[in-house]
Amino acid sequence: MATQDPFLSVRHFVAVAQSGSFTTAALALGLTGSALSKSIVRLEARLGVKLLHRTTRRVSLTLEGEAYLASCLQATRVLEEAESSFSSGQRNPSGRVRIDLPAAFGRRHVLPLLLDLASRHPQLDLSVTFNERKVDLIQANIDLVVRIGALEDQADLVARRLGEQKLVICGAPSYLALRGVPLTPDELSRHDCIIDWRSGYRHRWLLNNGAGQTEAYDIQVRHEMGDGEAVRAAALAGLGLVQVPTWLVSEQLASGALIPVLIDQSGGEMPINVIWARSQHMQLKLRVVVDALLLAAQESGSGFRADGK
Repeated sequence: MATQDPFLSVRHFVAVAQSGSFTTAALALGLTGSALSKSIVRLEARLGVKLLHRTTRRVSLTLEGEAYLASCLQATRVLEEAESSFSSGQRNPSGRVRIDLPAAFGRRHVLPLLLDLASRHPQLDLSVTFNERKVDLIQANIDLVVRIGALEDQADLVARRLGEQKLVICGAPSYLALRGVPLTPDELSRHDCIIDWRSGYRHRWLLNNGAGQTEAYDIQVRHEMGDGEAVRAAALAGLGLVQVPTWLVSEQLASGALIPVLIDQSGGEMPINVIWARSQHMQLKLRVVVDALLLAAQESGSGFRADGK
């Protein structure tokens, strides 16, 4: 007597979940509706959870069903990638890579690398989004993220450092003429400051304390913007001071449209990392992207260096 495939009911569940219909899934699988229904019931009994809501008109996923479907699809992608890598001699990456980047930095310094990579690997598909906030990679179905700033220690994530960016505090001449130039870090608490969403709930800026160490100083937040380019625009409009990477405002500093302040104390640095979920098998398509970012970050003019070049 042949042993039944333990994952047969899993494939049945995925077919029903994706089609939203027992009838449609049964036809696609070559099963009767009764046999398919019994297979799903056995799977639910084995897992000890209810995966589907069934009515006479429609089928929908429970919360547990949504989580299980996401896990099933992720496992399927891993298997497909493994088979593809073996069949192609493990040289040709294929499949879709979902990447989330910080908006301004990502568009300027990372996206060109990804587009070049895609042009060199015709079977590599990209889904690129831009976001300044923390992302749950598994929940959001994201393969890789690039983030700027200190990282939390999370055992289920892997991070590789790409570089760092140097920060400068600056404001428009119109703002400085109205509110004055801060001469000490403590005076920042009396100025209107503009931040991006990545700053979170702790409204502080990083400055050198003169002893070779970086300290965080409290600031008075006036405006919050969605990304670095919006922060720069607000500063140019004379709405307050900003602390931004030098690469973002190099042209404005050179032209005098923005004036640096606290020059001796400014110059804090923030790390840039590429992050992905830890697993025993790193898919070839992810490895190719990570390796390309690490290689590019070592090159002069890559944008991953603290000098902003």
